[in-house]
Amino acid sequence: MNPIFKKVTSTGTVLACAAALTVSGAMTAWASEEIDENIRSALVTTAEGLTNSIIVLPDEDINNYLESGDDFTVNAMNSWLSAREELGDFVELQETEVEMSDGQYIATVPADFSGYDAEFVYVFEESGTPVSMSVDVQYPLSVTLERAALNTVMGLGTVFIMLLFLSFVISLFKFVPGLVEGKKNQPAPAPAPAPVPAAVPVEEVVPDDTELIAVIAAAIAASEGTATDGFVVRSIRKINHKKW
Repeated sequence: MNPIFKKVTSTGTVLACAAALTVSGAMTAWASEEIDENIRSALVTTAEGLTNSIIVLPDEDINNYLESGDDFTVNAMNSWLSAREELGDFVELQETEVEMSDGQYIATVPADFSGYDAEFVYVFEESGTPVSMSVDVQYPLSVTLERAALNTVMGLGTVFIMLLFLSFVISLFKFVPGLVEGKKNQPAPAPAPAPVPAAVPVEEVVPDDTELIAVIAAAIAASEGTATDGFVVRSIRKINHKKW
């Protein structure tokens, strides 16, 4: 059972009516298109009892209900918290209206406050269990028109800013050809110098003096009357003869 629903029960408002209807076999009346007066009375009592209980809840109890984990209770507390600052002090409840839609009962409880009036809208299952609650603040026509005008100004301002931004972006397009042309006209980077091949050492060519040595050795051997095996020619030097 919903925690907030228990709170209403403890104040002696709801469950007695719901239990009496269930025990008397009136379950078929909940699903009928025509709302039975007994059902209507039970729904009105439940909705007004919940409204009176929620309006006077202190912050500590609201925080406890928010931590309850029950969907209906958490939804009801959040709806009330989002609206109560604008509503001001509670004055009185007006006549509750009940209607049926899509197999569910909707009870609307008008309430007068010192700030703005509000409507507490409850959705009940066919069994009479509340499943959701919302608080609709009833703003006067002047406030509605003011908010509509503000929304219109904000919308037009947003569109105007976006148009200015688009105009600025389009104005930058004229610089694009220059940037592209500038890149084309940039001198090509100079090619890197080819690596210089390492110098190949040139092997000094020494003239082959073998034949010359053989000839000189034979001449010496002939003049000395010996064989060429008796001596070895180790070097050959040119002797400059002085002219007399």
